Amino acid sequence: MPLRKIHHPVGAYTAEEKKEFAGMDLTDHAGVRLTHGKPKVNGVEIHYAIGGVGEPVFLLHGVPKTMSYWRHVVPLLTPHYTVIAVDNRGCGGSQRPLTGYDTATMAGDVAELATYLGFERFRVAGEDWGAAIAYAVAAFHRPRARQLVFQETLLPGLPAGPGLPGGERDPSLAADDGRTGWHFSFFGLPHVPELLLAGRERPFWTYYARRQMWDPSALTEEDIDEMVHSIEQPGGTRAILEMFRARQTDAEQNRPHYADPISCPVLAVGAQDYLGDAVFEQLTQVARDVRGVVIPAAGHNIALENPVALAQAYLDFFAGG
Repeated sequence: MPLRKIHHPVGAYTAEEKKEFAGMDLTDHAGVRLTHGKPKVNGVEIHYAIGGVGEPVFLLHGVPKTMSYWRHVVPLLTPHYTVIAVDNRGCGGSQRPLTGYDTATMAGDVAELATYLGFERFRVAGEDWGAAIAYAVAAFHRPRARQLVFQETLLPGLPAGPGLPGGERDPSLAADDGRTGWHFSFFGLPHVPELLLAGRERPFWTYYARRQMWDPSALTEEDIDEMVHSIEQPGGTRAILEMFRARQTDAEQNRPHYADPISCPVLAVGAQDYLGDAVFEQLTQVARDVRGVVIPAAGHNIALENPVALAQAYLDFFAGG
């Protein structure tokens, strides 16, 4: 289905939108700023940016990020595909409702946004929490997903290997290594994280993000500014925490789909210095056609640490290579 007319073409932003999207620096391969919009879909305003040519690819970020996480990858994809970078519900320029932070509901946000934009079928790529949402898109909206990229996370309610969240504790990992799953326990507590994080958003989330990286310097001050600006908006911290608190719900909602593996082609992406092959090993349990790749010289935030290798892996997969 062709792309329908975008409501706000380049140069036609309102003054309020120009201010709201000022921090968003996503550009295509020619350096042209992507076109932004914020329609109400699935009962919530979802902010997106679109550019490029060809078939559509939706990019979904993880926690505690925004669409700007993809800023190095987007221009490597736009010569070949129409790229739609999305601010997930509760993040960036999207609305922060009180409910709806389970991945099935957030997948509905993506599916309805695709309908709004005029795309019946599309590719979807997600990393970290965005990968869990992307899986839900492919599982709950099966006829619409051409291909799925599932990057650097593990699905709830499935067996995990030693040293991985939900798996047996690896004594070689430091207590604050994210692969121990300590943050799932902390963020899942009612009320306490909100109390402790208030006013400390920048140092905490900077530490949290860089602790998971092979090259912490790849998370620049500009990236941190964007991340913290999103979190400090009213409801920003709560939105992130509600995603973690919905994890058991996600597992229960996904279970019937685990028993009926998805059939669209899947690229399982791990980072050499983080989840590695574990992503591929888990996805083979819930999908019929899975290819795996481990990106070198990267930790959890691959799109910041090694975007060229990551984009090439996407392009090879999309092309069937």
